[in-house]
Amino acid sequence: MLQRSLIFTLFFFLFIFNEANVFAQQKSDTPSVDKGVRVDMQKPNEDTLLVKGNNQADSSGKGLLALDTAVRKKYNPKKAMLRSAIIPGWGQAYNKKYWKIPIIYGALGTTAGIFFYNLKTYKLLRLAVVLLSDTISSNDDQVDSKFRGLTLESIRTNRNLFRQNIDYSVLFFLVFWGLNVVDATVDAHLKAFDVSPDITMKIRPGFNYLTNSAGISLVFNFKDKH
Repeated sequence: MLQRSLIFTLFFFLFIFNEANVFAQQKSDTPSVDKGVRVDMQKPNEDTLLVKGNNQADSSGKGLLALDTAVRKKYNPKKAMLRSAIIPGWGQAYNKKYWKIPIIYGALGTTAGIFFYNLKTYKLLRLAVVLLSDTISSNDDQVDSKFRGLTLESIRTNRNLFRQNIDYSVLFFLVFWGLNVVDATVDAHLKAFDVSPDITMKIRPGFNYLTNSAGISLVFNFKDKH
């Protein structure tokens, strides 16, 4: 039951972060152009963007490249990764995604709470096994009241189960910590990509040679600002 709860919690937070990344695709985080800068488009059939202002930019797109370089310097994926690895949520604060910090600490706090509960119960069960296994009958009264109605074999089974649950809770704690690092790194990378509403999606027919059946596929186009 505990393993199912931990797995459900993991998929829940994965779903939250996935929805957050989809939402990020709909909102551009690129720095806004100053009031003194005018953006002009050439002919409708051309993709060249001219940025004109105090520093004139030619059709090679140097003005756009300068903006992209500024974004990459401001949001460095390596810095975001290292900060999240040291302190959970620090990378999200670096990326200015403050609303993710409570989610991260909620996940880590839940798994940490489960770990300490399992550890405490395991110690009580281990002590109960020792007290019931000796030949001194007076020691049986020292067994925790929650386990006095159980047989020695049942207590041993529960002891082993809680020992296993300790390992699971540590594993899930590390998984959530790792997801926190991955989220900060990917989010910093996305800052330097075109996340405008112009991202295209195409529906194409396809054929699966393994199952020998036809189908359709969705193709998304994500354009790098370079």
